[in-house]
Amino acid sequence: MDLELRHLKTIRTIADAGSLTKAAAQLGLAQPALSAQLKRIERTLGGKLFERGRFGVRPTALGEFVLERARVVLPAISELQQEAVRFGSAGSRMTGFRLGGTHGPLLGGLVDRLATAHPGVPVTTFTTWSEREIAASVAAGRLDFALIGACGEAPAPEPERLSWREIAVDPVFVMLADRHPLAGRREIGLAELATEAWADVPGDGCFADCFTLACARAGFTPARVYETDTASCIHLVQVGRAAGLCRATLPPTPGMVTRPLAGTPLTWRHLVGWHPATPAANSAAEVVAQARAAHADAAARSESYTRWLADHRTAAGAGPMPDGAGPQSSGHEEADPGPPKPTGYPGPPGAIHNIPQKDN
Repeated sequence: MDLELRHLKTIRTIADAGSLTKAAAQLGLAQPALSAQLKRIERTLGGKLFERGRFGVRPTALGEFVLERARVVLPAISELQQEAVRFGSAGSRMTGFRLGGTHGPLLGGLVDRLATAHPGVPVTTFTTWSEREIAASVAAGRLDFALIGACGEAPAPEPERLSWREIAVDPVFVMLADRHPLAGRREIGLAELATEAWADVPGDGCFADCFTLACARAGFTPARVYETDTASCIHLVQVGRAAGLCRATLPPTPGMVTRPLAGTPLTWRHLVGWHPATPAANSAAEVVAQARAAHADAAARSESYTRWLADHRTAAGAGPMPDGAGPQSSGHEEADPGPPKPTGYPGPPGAIHNIPQKDN
C-alpha cells in the first residue's frame, strides 16, 4: 500500500483527538475500521505510530516524525489547491460580483451602484458580523470583494494575501432615543453617558476593547453592554433601554437620533479588499470608486453627519461646506495617494489614512 494524503490526514486527526474513539467520530468511521486502517498505515511506514493506553493514544518517536512532516505537507497541499483554482480562472472575465460585507449601510449602496452600472450582471452578497470570515472567504476564492470596517488604526485581516483600499474614515456616533434628555444636543461628551447601558453589534476586531478604553479615559466603566444584531440594537435605543454605538453614516431612523461624541474618541475605517491573483483585481478600481460614492451618498443622507462635517471644516479654517456636501473621493486606485477622509475632517491624532498594500 502506498502512503496517500488521506492517510496523513488520518494520522493528524488521531493525534489531535488524543484517542481512536474521538478520531473515529470526527472522521465518520467506526472505531474498528479506524484501528484497521491505522494498522495498514503503520505497516506501510514500518512501525507503530501511536502508543495506546488507558488515557488514549500518544505518538511514538516515529509518529512524531511523521506528524512533523504531515503538518508541513497538508497545509502546503491545501494552499496549492486554492492557488490552482485561482490560476485556472485568472485569465477569465468576471461573470458577476460576489460581495461580502459586515452589517452596515454601505453594502446596499454598493450593490445598487454595481447593479446600475452593469445591468444583467449578477451581484450577490454574503453578510456576517465576522470581518475575518469575510476576508478568509475572499482569500479562498469564495467571494470576490470584502467590504468591511476596522476600528481606529487596526490592521485589515489577511494582509499577506489580500490587497486593501481604504474607503473613508468616519467618527463613531452615539444613538439615543429621540426623547432622551441629551437628544437635542449638537455634540455629547462620552462622560455624560456614564450611567447608560449600551448596545452594539459584535465583531472580531478590537472595537469592544477600544470602547472600554475610551470609557475609562472618560472616567467610567460601562454598566452593561448588549451585543446583538443591528435591528435589536436600534430597538433597544428606541425604547430607551440603551444608548447605541453606530457609524456616522447610519441612515435616519424613526424614534431615535444620532449624535457625535465630543473629541471623536472612536473612529471607524471602511475598507474594500480583494485577492490580487483573481479576475476581481481587474474590477477593483471600479468597485473601490463605487464604494466611495456609496459612502458619500450615505453621509449626505445623515443630517447629523453633514452638520458634524461642516463644524469640523469650519473649525479647521477651510470655510463652510456647500449644502448637502459629503465625503469626497479621489477615484485614483493604482497610484492612490491615500483614501479620502470626510471633508474637513483632520483626523484624530495619529490616525492612519494609508494601509500598506500588497499588490502582487
